[in-house]
Amino acid sequence: MRILVAGATGAIGRQLVPALIRAGHSVIGTTRTPAKAELIGQMGVEPVIVDGLDAQAVRAAVIAKQPEVIVHQMTDLANVTDLRHFDRAFAVTNRLRTVGTDCLLAAAREAGVRRFVAQSFCGWTYGRSGAPVKTEADPLDPDPPQELRRTLEAIQHLERAVTGSEQPEGIVLRYGSFYGPDSGILSRAMIDQLRRRRVPMIGDGGGWWSFIHVADAASATVAAIERGRAGNIYNIVDDEPAEVSEWLPALAAIVGAKPPFHVPTWLGRLLAGEHMVAMMTEVRAGSNVKARRELGWQPAHPSWRAGCAEIVGHSGGHSAAA
Repeated sequence: MRILVAGATGAIGRQLVPALIRAGHSVIGTTRTPAKAELIGQMGVEPVIVDGLDAQAVRAAVIAKQPEVIVHQMTDLANVTDLRHFDRAFAVTNRLRTVGTDCLLAAAREAGVRRFVAQSFCGWTYGRSGAPVKTEADPLDPDPPQELRRTLEAIQHLERAVTGSEQPEGIVLRYGSFYGPDSGILSRAMIDQLRRRRVPMIGDGGGWWSFIHVADAASATVAAIERGRAGNIYNIVDDEPAEVSEWLPALAAIVGAKPPFHVPTWLGRLLAGEHMVAMMTEVRAGSNVKARRELGWQPAHPSWRAGCAEIVGHSGGHSAAA
């Protein structure tokens, strides 16, 4: 199939493009900058420079390239470090989830694109009560902390628009918190914060998180393109959801940091905000049972613990030290 990957140079896009090529697909990759277009060319695919928020430019690119499938991986997360002001940090990504999604879908309909697969998120978005591990049928948080509301609204907009689309048929992938070489929870910024003991354990650390290796996120996306059911949402996560009280000290140990400081909930609320307290103490993880069953997919890295240790080991323990 002829597949256009919008956002081909992101953490997942860089893994997805080669995976699609290996699967025998013809790939076009978009980016906003000439420098990144060169990177796309080096991956062996056709680059297209386009601003995902420019409706006319998106329309022109999609009509000119005539893909059969569009994969929406557009985000702006490379420099997101200020999670205290969460919605502000995610402002551009949220526009890409709303305006960008609408631009791509409109162009896809006009160009006769058959399938549209979009990136969403599996993590703090689920309701914070009930079972610690949620399925795609469970509701999202009906009353998120104030600092997360615009971001959750953007996620919900994307999911409604994509799953509600019949032409092209839409599929949503809720990726877990991702990790890879110098990306996600193994980014230089995150590891530096861990080594400086600037990521404290808040309260009981009872919040549940799900993770996914970027290579597994890519392989699941290929599976969704080929075998996903139209109108469906899939949690793309590994087999080992974990409480913050488990994964945060384990991650610190993996990167050679001292154990995180512990702060009580009231102090965490003052220092980091109500939303960060919720992420540390209340959020819920996701189950990958549906993705395994319907996509015929399974993660090659079923445990974040082993996956992170493997990456740090291959880098000689210096993945973020330089």
